[in-house]
Amino acid sequence: MKYNNLSIFLRYIILLISLFLTSIIYRIFTPLTIYPSLIIIKLFFTQTTLIQNTIIINQQTLIEIIPACIAASAYLLLLVLNLSIPLKPIKRLYSLSLSIILLLMLNILRISTLSVLAYNNVPYFDITHKLFWYLGSTIFVIGIWFLTIKIFNIKTIPFYTDIKYLLKNIR
Repeated sequence: MKYNNLSIFLRYIILLISLFLTSIIYRIFTPLTIYPSLIIIKLFFTQTTLIQNTIIINQQTLIEIIPACIAASAYLLLLVLNLSIPLKPIKRLYSLSLSIILLLMLNILRISTLSVLAYNNVPYFDITHKLFWYLGSTIFVIGIWFLTIKIFNIKTIPFYTDIKYLLKNIR
């Protein structure tokens, strides 16, 4: 890819604008997360309903999908990482699409698994939930990013490559 100041400028403008669009991420990914999770949970429990963002299993267990469950910050981090490296537009589109799809699938699997555990009153559910929330989401993002680097043969380092290029051209 031809590396130039304009491409860096545009990428970082888009990156800065995207930091203020978390409400759009929630609007897009809330239904994309809740409905597939509901379908998977229905495979285990026939009496499963959805009322707003709450999944009710057999009229007793309530699984509330709060905004933190949607993992908007994880999607945003993957977007930031993607925009902070020089890539050809098509490669950027493919790598970002893969990252988002993988995160969405892992998040749906996480919510479905935790719902089954909650329904069955599994001991240590709370600690399992917190581990999935804090540690799991971090591992998901790091794992997805490293997989993206491997699949798309990315050799640059987020932010560092751009800073190095700009400093070199200032001199």
